[in-house]
Amino acid sequence: MKAVARDESLPTRVRIHEVGPRDGLQNEKAIVPAEVKAEFIHRLADAGLTTIEATSFVHPAWIPQLADAERLFPMLDDLHDRRLPVLVPNERGLDRALALGAREVAVFASATESFAQANLNRSVEESLRMFAPVVAHAVVERVPVRGYVSMCFGDPWEGEVPVGRVVAVARRLIELGVSELSLGDTIGVATPGQVTALLTALNEAGVPTERIAVHFHDTYGQALANTLTALRHGVTTVDASAGGLGGCPYAKSATGNLATEDLLWMLDGLGIETGVDLDRLTAASVWLAGYLGRPSPSRTVRALTPDPTDSHEE
Repeated sequence: MKAVARDESLPTRVRIHEVGPRDGLQNEKAIVPAEVKAEFIHRLADAGLTTIEATSFVHPAWIPQLADAERLFPMLDDLHDRRLPVLVPNERGLDRALALGAREVAVFASATESFAQANLNRSVEESLRMFAPVVAHAVVERVPVRGYVSMCFGDPWEGEVPVGRVVAVARRLIELGVSELSLGDTIGVATPGQVTALLTALNEAGVPTERIAVHFHDTYGQALANTLTALRHGVTTVDASAGGLGGCPYAKSATGNLATEDLLWMLDGLGIETGVDLDRLTAASVWLAGYLGRPSPSRTVRALTPDPTDSHEE
């Protein structure tokens, strides 16, 4: 049992935007069956997560791990009280998602030209122009759109990313009509000072903190420190991946996302409400890790899960 020490400078409640079923499983080498994905999502919902990014309607040739979106999404019809956003790359992807009753979608932009070419096969400007009709159509349908901005702090090809470049892309997405921005440290190189600098610059450019979410990778062990910095700035939405699943198929230096269990351990200890049960969440991650045939990289999952090979018998 951990002690709780409330810090009044921090938010009283944080919404965890769970990305494991999409961002996590898209990076798996093996194809996880739709039935297993659906069971995983139901277990995450049972743990109390209210926002679970379910899948992606990207063309199967690009991300074969998520080629079963049309089959998976109807398996989640009973989760009508949960937010189940899906990633859409273009108008065709949006049409596919809307046809299945998707109530929230997301688009995925880049702050750097190199990653835009690697991930979207087009320039930053071309990708933003591609997203314009997607967002416009979704807004007409009253479907909220989240805008991901990747490579906000560093790029494996271009190095450190200027704050102004990230702000410019973020403002364009806001102008297109996205309801929320998720700032991605795709290769996990950010440190707390950079987080403060970017959030401050976005505020000065007219982007309010309440429309910002953060998405950190733990390549250099900085994800929790960066998250705490964002919370002190007033951010109340944090992306995380159950069990620390995921990376990025187009950025080979990217390691796993911030583990939802590690985030929850910190938030619980700070007295910040999330509505998520850590034991149930850990059990869901252990269940999936068993299916994948490897232990979870989450430190909290490992700490809370007895090692079956560890015997104290004399």
